[in-house]
Amino acid sequence: MKYIVWSLLIAVHVSIVAAASLGKEAAFVQVADKRLNGETAAKTERPLPEGAANVKYQEKPHVIDLAKWGIRNDGTKPVETTRGINKALAWAKKSGITAVKLPPGTYLIDKNSRIDMVGNMLLDLTDKVTLQKETNGKESYQLLNVGYGANNVTIRGGVIKGDKDSHDYSKRDSSHTAGTHEGGYGISVIGAEGVTIEGVTATHFTGDGLVLGAHGTMVHDLYENSFVSGGIDDKGKPIADAKRIRTVMPIKFDHAIFKERGEFEMSNPIKLNRSFDIYFYSSKNALISLKKGVKTRDILQLPDGASYAHLVFHQSGFKGAYIEQWNRALSTDVVVKNSEFGYNRRQGITVGGADFVLIQNNELHHMKGTMPQSGIDVEGGFGENGNRNSRIFIIGNKFHNNASYDVILYDGKDAVVEGNHMASKGAIGLAVSPPFLGALVKDNHFDATRIIAYHDVKFVNNRMNHSFTTLEGPNISIDGMEITDGLLGISAKQPNGVTATNVTIRSSDKRFGAGLSLFGKPVKLSNITIIGESNLRTVSGGAEPGSVIDNLKVIGYNSEFGLSLPPATYNNCVFEGAEGKRLGAAGISLGGKYVFNGCTFKSSSTAAVSLLADHPKLDLTVKNSTFELLGDTTAISVQAAANVLLENNKITAGRLTKENVELVKLNDYWKRTEKHDILKAVIQGNSIQSNLPAIGISTAYAGTGAPSYTIKNNILEKAVLALKANDLTEGNELKK
Repeated sequence: MKYIVWSLLIAVHVSIVAAASLGKEAAFVQVADKRLNGETAAKTERPLPEGAANVKYQEKPHVIDLAKWGIRNDGTKPVETTRGINKALAWAKKSGITAVKLPPGTYLIDKNSRIDMVGNMLLDLTDKVTLQKETNGKESYQLLNVGYGANNVTIRGGVIKGDKDSHDYSKRDSSHTAGTHEGGYGISVIGAEGVTIEGVTATHFTGDGLVLGAHGTMVHDLYENSFVSGGIDDKGKPIADAKRIRTVMPIKFDHAIFKERGEFEMSNPIKLNRSFDIYFYSSKNALISLKKGVKTRDILQLPDGASYAHLVFHQSGFKGAYIEQWNRALSTDVVVKNSEFGYNRRQGITVGGADFVLIQNNELHHMKGTMPQSGIDVEGGFGENGNRNSRIFIIGNKFHNNASYDVILYDGKDAVVEGNHMASKGAIGLAVSPPFLGALVKDNHFDATRIIAYHDVKFVNNRMNHSFTTLEGPNISIDGMEITDGLLGISAKQPNGVTATNVTIRSSDKRFGAGLSLFGKPVKLSNITIIGESNLRTVSGGAEPGSVIDNLKVIGYNSEFGLSLPPATYNNCVFEGAEGKRLGAAGISLGGKYVFNGCTFKSSSTAAVSLLADHPKLDLTVKNSTFELLGDTTAISVQAAANVLLENNKITAGRLTKENVELVKLNDYWKRTEKHDILKAVIQGNSIQSNLPAIGISTAYAGTGAPSYTIKNNILEKAVLALKANDLTEGNELKK
């Protein structure tokens, strides 16, 4: 176990999975696109997993005869009870029975064994049946297992309960195990197909209520004596080549697993390149086909008639070389619905090697005891020679009181997380880590839970409150999000790796933080509305220059702390300060290029400054914008800059009570004897209106040695000019 990113890497106690075919990937894209667009997919496209829905079980379940099989329903005789249930299931299958039922009661399940489901069977437990795991000291156990080959199974109803509260955590299964006791599972599904778990309650396990894993078969392992120097030509003949190595003995496909599953992968290479060429031969030693540039962990389909294969690696040596050949059978087409998973030590559900899974309308709560403490964790340990996950649908579930996470998408690809209520207050509602690719996150409510996403996530119409996001990118997009008393935090790792549009952020309680925070590389944002006065700044950040922000509206921002705007081009944006104190301004305190084009600034009656800029490396442009001043307020104050352009703006100061207010000023009285720190300035084509003869444009206090600034073609009504002697002036019009 080791820490990776923000969680412990889970040691999943199952083996692993095969990858989805290209056809399945294409199908997922169709499904995700249809869900995104609100369309209903045709029934033939199977928009969601069905589990065992199409299996025809007998209408009336057979009631298992407890006396006949030596089963006790009074919580005693665990060995006899477990053995009896397994015998009854095997007998039912052999007898052609497809649905069985246990009478009400508590069934104590042996600490040294488990219930093993048979295929094509409905196990109807009802809410009056409890399967209780016997108290034990084992690090790993299962109460009920749906194993490889046990396909088309439904488990309906019942309470599946672990021994968490009475477990002996002091023992180890062997001297080589970690001693963490996190592998106690309620239900394990290992490489089965067509499984439905419905109306089940799985609680109090030392590990997980449910784990979906994969059946792994290591067919061959190859060591350095399995290789010789040389290559193979395109006709399949060995050739001398000092820069390549090839297998000595053929890799045969005579294992029983290949009669059922015609695919394999090469895994876990040591001192071998992670790509190779493979040559397939018939039983008569004829070359059937070859593939070049295959990567380890790629899924390879056996060509028709293939009897064996040889591998060729593009490297000269093979000392210490090692690689494994695996077949991995995923748990596939699994549905988990209308169930409850609670009070488990590790998590509610682990998806640790599965494809095409629907987890819907479940309640997952109170996971606490050993990391990651999550409601659902999609994590197969693929990067550590573990399992693949793909096409996972997490829809309409309720999460609460989980210690660390509600949902983790740790590794795998293609997930839909939709319509969930993630309410484990103070925890992470959703974490999408670097090894996961492709998630659609739609219509969820993050109720005081955070969002952490690294890349390849599409967020659509989610809402959140009293929390914040951490979004890095690339390939993260937001279209529609409502945030109450929360923070949209973006820390882009690549330019434009995060985009956001149609976001509304409301501050309803000044005790909490709310707003937009930008760091990292530049991003593209549009139609962001931020309303209300939070405890600090509703816009802040230190992103690198280059962002483009269109139609940002910041209404009623904090009258004391104002805004700390990151460098960007702001098009058609609106900034309105709240009433109350003087210091809150739309502030610029970073270097780089700022452009305000077509923006509207409306100051409160108490504000001292509307737009305040101060950085020696600042390149500031304000053009085609309007300033409405409701008090004795300076529209634009520049205290330091490398370059300033104020062009074609309209400034209206209709409520002045003092004539000494400077509406546009470069530096101020208190810095008049200091060395100048505004290197270049052009103020032209602006319209300035005031109700008193205030100072419309002031450069008089620019500092010692200040260069000539260009002040031209401005129209001032009632306001006057206060300029340095060396300024270049022309075309300015003063109206009374």
